[in-house]
Amino acid sequence: MDLGLKDRTVVVTGASGGIGREIARGYAAEGARVVLTYRSTPDEAEALAREIDGIALPYDLGDPGSAETLVAGVLERTGGIDVLVNNAVRWGARPPGPDGSFEDVPDAEWVEVLRDNVEGALRLSRLVAPGMRERGFGRFVHVSSGVVNEGMIGGEYYAAAKGALHGFSRSAAFSLGRDGDILSNVVMPGFTRTARNEAMAAAVGHHYGARAPIGRLLDAAEVANAVVYLGSAANTGITGQVIAVTGGV
Repeated sequence: MDLGLKDRTVVVTGASGGIGREIARGYAAEGARVVLTYRSTPDEAEALAREIDGIALPYDLGDPGSAETLVAGVLERTGGIDVLVNNAVRWGARPPGPDGSFEDVPDAEWVEVLRDNVEGALRLSRLVAPGMRERGFGRFVHVSSGVVNEGMIGGEYYAAAKGALHGFSRSAAFSLGRDGDILSNVVMPGFTRTARNEAMAAAVGHHYGARAPIGRLLDAAEVANAVVYLGSAANTGITGQVIAVTGGV
């Protein structure tokens, strides 16, 4: 299937590792110009950029000016942004100790998780949307987490932030759709095997895999396949949706 991505510009935030790395590779394999962002791993990002003939640029969810700098840098190099994948994430705000509760997390920590994850994705989306409206084409894919539905001790604030993306994407789909072929969706992975969590996957992955109809964990490339399709020109009718990519859990 021709996904209609050749020579389109795709921005993938948080793409130096994990699922983001496979998303960047997936778009590059379809002929897209991929801009991948990083915050603290420039060497890994630059290596991936060389591998896929892409561009690596810094981006920090928690820095409002970073979003503006990123978009300006992409526009200078490519002239436009066709696809935005909001994949970058700020972890943190876990209860201290095994018996800790979410109300024990210091204010500064949980507020940072909410603000960076929500405001970072929304701010970047706001900056990218006008160009998509002007050209009458665009794709947003926001990467969420199965924790929103499944729940997890220690994930209260992270789940709240990711759940906010679901609401934003749903309403934004209506606004964007008025101005052309512009779609907005959420991909919600479950526990996924990546190059960065091999030890955790080995320790607890079988518990999650046993719950799935397919009897195993998905790997990062399988999640990336869904992101690439939803963010492609081949997707003409899926918008405002939350797509669970969990192996059926």
